[in-house]
Amino acid sequence: MELITEGLIQIAQTALVLALAPGLTGLVRWVKARLLRRRGTPILQVYSDFARLLRKKVVVAHNASWLFRLVPYLVFNAVWTAASLVPTFSTQLLFAPAADLIALIALLSSARFGLALGALDIGTSFGGLGASREMMIASLAEPAMLMIVFTVSLFAGTTHLPAVAEYMSQHQAFLQVSVLLAAIAMVIVSLAETARIPVDNPATHLELTMVHEAMVLEYSGRHLALIEAAGSLKLVLYLSLFCCLFVPWGIAHQAATPLDILAGLGIWVIKLAVGAVLLAVLETCLAKMRLFRLADLLGGGFLFGLLSVILMFVFGSL
Repeated sequence: MELITEGLIQIAQTALVLALAPGLTGLVRWVKARLLRRRGTPILQVYSDFARLLRKKVVVAHNASWLFRLVPYLVFNAVWTAASLVPTFSTQLLFAPAADLIALIALLSSARFGLALGALDIGTSFGGLGASREMMIASLAEPAMLMIVFTVSLFAGTTHLPAVAEYMSQHQAFLQVSVLLAAIAMVIVSLAETARIPVDNPATHLELTMVHEAMVLEYSGRHLALIEAAGSLKLVLYLSLFCCLFVPWGIAHQAATPLDILAGLGIWVIKLAVGAVLLAVLETCLAKMRLFRLADLLGGGFLFGLLSVILMFVFGSL
């Protein structure tokens, strides 16, 4: 019976992260438009955009290899799998044994690597430009992310996400200075990994500023829909991961009742909405940074992560 319950919760979470991802992106766009005193597009417009892209014919360059056609499916499945492993409203997941922070970073890194290879496959200048910039940002963001993982593992004694969520919710994590520094580093890393302002502007196609968009200019139709869906899923993933690590209250744990699971679902949706509003406010208040200034921002994230590890390792519970 327990196995059936875990399977049903896993199926529900896998479907929900995919269903809510476009709506979350639409909410961020709508709030940003309102803050800029514009009408903006409806929140559900993103769903219509995806449906339109899925109906369009795929246009592929003559010199594109099989890799170019395969990359959208690899990226989408890797990000969707990673998003499905993060405990969102319950830790009773069928694939909970595989929900490890190191495995999560590996999945996201493989998606990034595949997208960069697809951008280089065509041989266009924009693809090479975007891939090189993406790898530069990744080389700065991943060490900071590893520092966050080290802090959490030292604090909770494990990198297993369900166990981390339970431990954090029981020990008042935000009272620890090292965990607070890791949370600040997580915010910086999340902005870089999801290609948001001030690291990247998802609404621009200017040659001097675009990073992620430069890698996907050659994609169209269902291929572009899969890549855009992966971007929306990544936003849900990082918001859920932040809540799981640093704001885990409301997540239903083992032996939870159906009412607790429903309450956890509602709290998770509220957390996503609040995170989307805060992200929109942050992007409205900040400007896109120059490319060579990103090292200062991500270096600061690494420094926060390193300080959190040092405090946790030297002073224990500080």
